Amino acid sequence: MRTQTNWRNMVRGPVLAVLAMSAGLATAAAETTPTTTRQSDMQLTQEWDKTFPKSDKVDHQKVTFTNRYGITLAGDLYLPKDRSGPLAAIAVSGPYGAVKEQSSGLYAQEMAERGFAALAFDPSYTGESSGAPRNVSSPDINTEDFSAAVDYLGLRPEIDRERIGIIGICGFGGFSLAATAIDKRVKAVVTSTMYDMTRVMSKGYYDSTTPEQRAAGLAQLGQQRWKDAEAGAPAYGPASLELSGGEPQFVVEYADYYKSEHRGFHPRAINSNGSWTLTNSLPFMNFPLLTYIAEISPRPVMFVHGEKAHSLYFSQTAYEAAAEPKELVIVEGATHTDLYDQMDKIPFDRIEAFLKENLK
Repeated sequence: MRTQTNWRNMVRGPVLAVLAMSAGLATAAAETTPTTTRQSDMQLTQEWDKTFPKSDKVDHQKVTFTNRYGITLAGDLYLPKDRSGPLAAIAVSGPYGAVKEQSSGLYAQEMAERGFAALAFDPSYTGESSGAPRNVSSPDINTEDFSAAVDYLGLRPEIDRERIGIIGICGFGGFSLAATAIDKRVKAVVTSTMYDMTRVMSKGYYDSTTPEQRAAGLAQLGQQRWKDAEAGAPAYGPASLELSGGEPQFVVEYADYYKSEHRGFHPRAINSNGSWTLTNSLPFMNFPLLTYIAEISPRPVMFVHGEKAHSLYFSQTAYEAAAEPKELVIVEGATHTDLYDQMDKIPFDRIEAFLKENLK
């Protein structure tokens, strides 16, 4: 595994921890507010605008569904063309700051080719999903988004509601674990290149934030709230992942995926073309997302992570906290973002076998 000590100090503190990943290590003044998307003006793109080729082995359709908070979510439903009888189904989301046209759609389409119904969706307040203000996240609401996806899948006539699982990628790996712990309808869960967003925002990378740094970060967030209240709208940072040189290698790898037109760039993705609100980390600071991870048992959980990923420790500690049955799959030579889209490194055969065994 690559040495982490050279860059660890560069991402200390709760504010820098999230900005390093989703705002290019910047804390500049507010820029233009993103366009508001409400349920009444949702317009779903119908043409194929994914970052991966369309498969001729699956049927695809745009869908919408509503979560418990009344937010309408936009999704892409993938069904195997060669299908018969009720199908096992999978809800897929992530990475954090991405849209369904990126990694989650790639995973969903691949799983549909392997015989599952698969739904990739945009989380609340992002992508084509509704919710205002834009580009804000919540550990509670984003956990609920997965359960809303289960609601939708369980009402489809093609799907067996007793055979529904979840795949969570990056930060949505943590949300998927929280959703599975609380929602007993979910029969199995897979995380890929997982982040615990509450841990990284509240404690920094490798839990390196000191009490003094945490207090300073909270004070900064409080002052930003005054500015937002005075302005009547949240402030946003500059476009994500605009690098100037000297960034940690993992940030360079994020940019290589999200900013590349030949790989993962998508205009609706926060990490490609936008930024979170400057107070986005507030609800994560006191919210330990994985407190009840052991309650997933006796349902099975699989953690998939890259050997060279800076984020590997999230899966390792979550694996230790989870109860049996559980499995940790470490992909040799893979970085964090390799598991976003590198088909030769994502262990789809292992994921398929795990889900078919546990969704039967």
